[in-house]
Amino acid sequence: MFRVLVVDDDLDIVTVLKRVLENAGYQVAVAYSGLQALEQLRQQVPDLIVLDIVMLHMDGVAVCQHVRANPDLRDLPILFLTGKGSIESKAVAFGAGGDDYLTKPFDVEELVLRVSALLRRSEALSADHRAPLFRVGELALDCRTFEVFTEQTKALLTPVEFELLRCLMERPGKVFSAQELLEAVWDYPPGDGSPDLVRQHIVNLRSKIEPQPRQPTYILTVTHRGYTVLGS
Repeated sequence: MFRVLVVDDDLDIVTVLKRVLENAGYQVAVAYSGLQALEQLRQQVPDLIVLDIVMLHMDGVAVCQHVRANPDLRDLPILFLTGKGSIESKAVAFGAGGDDYLTKPFDVEELVLRVSALLRRSEALSADHRAPLFRVGELALDCRTFEVFTEQTKALLTPVEFELLRCLMERPGKVFSAQELLEAVWDYPPGDGSPDLVRQHIVNLRSKIEPQPRQPTYILTVTHRGYTVLGS
């Protein structure tokens, strides 16, 4: 049984989330602050975290940064669930290493769908036995360490950034629409998910590997069609 850690300082929200996730078949632990969440992570590592952003003393973004900085927790899926729905808030959350983002008020069926999709992707990533080093042109992706190399840079990717870049690199020259990437990387059903999720992770990838992120040379945008990585 998968174990989910719910982190939110709103007792009512935690109660609802615990009931919904348990009804969906998950074991649920709860924390009511960022500090309490980190303490729980030291005692037992869950399979996924559902994380609020706005909390006293330590917000969800700081918790996410702590998780991503810990090699033992680096691959842990994180779903932000928060009332902050602005593009800027999403950019900060994804920049900290969040995998997905759902705003309050939320639809419980969508919440369960996203949790399930993230867990499936995490399982597939753990079971992956493909070649440890993957190259396309000047890009080299280390499948063991989640590091990407170019002639100028070396960067550590979050799990979802790694999956997104690998998906593009596996078929160099193919233009992937945002919907195709939502299905391939996030395991969303056709028609579900937001293109903003893909767009912000593309922005984050470019900030890590492109010499000039606003004028990308590795991850290209094809207007009205999607994204591609070109071969040599």
